[in-house]
Amino acid sequence: MARKSGYRIGDLCRQLDLQPYVLRYWETEFPALQAPAGSSGQRLYTEEEMAIVRRIKSLLYEEGFTIAGAKKRLAAELAAGGGTLGGPASLFAEEPAPVAAPPAQLDSDGAQRIERLGAELAALLAEARQLQRLLREQESAPYLED
Repeated sequence: MARKSGYRIGDLCRQLDLQPYVLRYWETEFPALQAPAGSSGQRLYTEEEMAIVRRIKSLLYEEGFTIAGAKKRLAAELAAGGGTLGGPASLFAEEPAPVAAPPAQLDSDGAQRIERLGAELAALLAEARQLQRLLREQESAPYLED
């Protein structure tokens, strides 16, 4: 599995229970996942990149982040760790590094409430846009006379 130069995509995906196409997509979305090709032309992943993939999987599948949210959180964690995640203990710390300093510390309930309110606001905005589109369509439709 582990080779001197790193993990092949199949090995990494088996260990982390991921499909290779998922990992390839994450490579396009997360700048921290830029595995160089080895001498055989295959991409090889280091232990640090494996830790990053584990963290991305956790953010998306366990913590419920969107891709955009996971990108921000991962970037903040990498910046706080000096470009690395700092080892397994820091990956799952109780209080991850904040993206920006909040005016007051939030407990986990407060953070979850903010996430939920953000999702509700996004849904309301999508509904408002849909209504606006329907109104425009109705305004441009020719009136039928009785």
